[in-house]
Amino acid sequence: MRPERVAQLYAVAREATMELRVRRVVQRIAGTDTAEAMYEAAALLVGAVCFLVGFVVSLPVFWGRELAITGSASLGAFVAIGGAAVAALAFVVGRFAMRSHYEAADATPRRDRFADTDDRLRWYDLAAIAFAHAAVAYLGWLGIAQLLEQSFTDAPVFALPGAILVAVSFALTAYVCFLSAVALTPMSLSLVLAIFLVVGAFASMLAASDPHWWQDNLSALGMSTNVSAVAFNGTLVIAGIMVTTISRYATAGLPVDTREQRRGRRIVRGGLILMGVFLACVGIFPVDEFFALHNTVATGMAVVFAVVVVGLPWFLPTIARVFVALGWIYVLVIVMLGVFFAVGYYNLTAVELIAAVLIFSWIIVFLRTAGAVGAPLTDPTRQDAASDPPALPTPPRGR
Repeated sequence: MRPERVAQLYAVAREATMELRVRRVVQRIAGTDTAEAMYEAAALLVGAVCFLVGFVVSLPVFWGRELAITGSASLGAFVAIGGAAVAALAFVVGRFAMRSHYEAADATPRRDRFADTDDRLRWYDLAAIAFAHAAVAYLGWLGIAQLLEQSFTDAPVFALPGAILVAVSFALTAYVCFLSAVALTPMSLSLVLAIFLVVGAFASMLAASDPHWWQDNLSALGMSTNVSAVAFNGTLVIAGIMVTTISRYATAGLPVDTREQRRGRRIVRGGLILMGVFLACVGIFPVDEFFALHNTVATGMAVVFAVVVVGLPWFLPTIARVFVALGWIYVLVIVMLGVFFAVGYYNLTAVELIAAVLIFSWIIVFLRTAGAVGAPLTDPTRQDAASDPPALPTPPRGR
């Protein structure tokens, strides 16, 4: 056997041995070999590692200093930046842990609706979702720091308690993001999308260099001359990618029995994907630099939304009638807002803001509704093995 082949086999065997050791440690912490307990134990391990890293890194940085809660070089800035990095890394570690588990168990995933061989998330999908987790962590910790600053005005933070706070925030962020990564479904991602949109929008408004931006229009937040342009446009681009990602998988589970229903599902999926693409393009092309293109894609998103909503009962007959009625009410409200703007009763910002809230809330509710329609009906009283997640393989005991 050639030396290159021997070295390759040795590397594979060494990696497998290391993986077995990690599994053995996690199983001992969990006390059982069920998948749920193993994932919880792994999340606790990741959180503990991030706790130690946060404490060891921050203590020398803070030593001998009195830190402000907010501002540049403050405790809040350190937690926000580090928390964003921890969130992205924990999400990636969680995806690798989930994939290695199912590859080792040779089982069909039940916890993660995105792990099937024919329905796997692409790298750019995972990158967008990881970035959304990081952005939520960054903006969330900044908001908490601002709240604490208002509660403890001019209060200093010393090195040791500051390092402990950093460690706890890193551990909590890693724990939540790891569990989010191993339990991805269209319904859970719709919640992430909602939180990301709310946090990104408010961060853009708070960071706007012009406090009277609302007198122009909502797109003024994304103008290149505005400090909030990066946050606003980045939020739209990442949200558009997430809408495109979730739409593909949420509609895949919708039951269809005829060729017409199958074609209707493709139309709805294509409409949602097109809305996500248009949303991303709104962020890619700022209104002050690409006026015509920006307005075209923004208007196109509203038109596609109206077509999908109005035709939904014919495209997807299995969708609940209550949800169909809700969509029609949304469209009527948006039309009414357009009339109010035409007669000068509302300004453009109010129309855009309310229409955006209606459209995004409809998308989020649709994704959750589609996930519920496509999910199999299970009896919660049954405790048979078929309804439980596949257990991790028991590693061999060492001597």
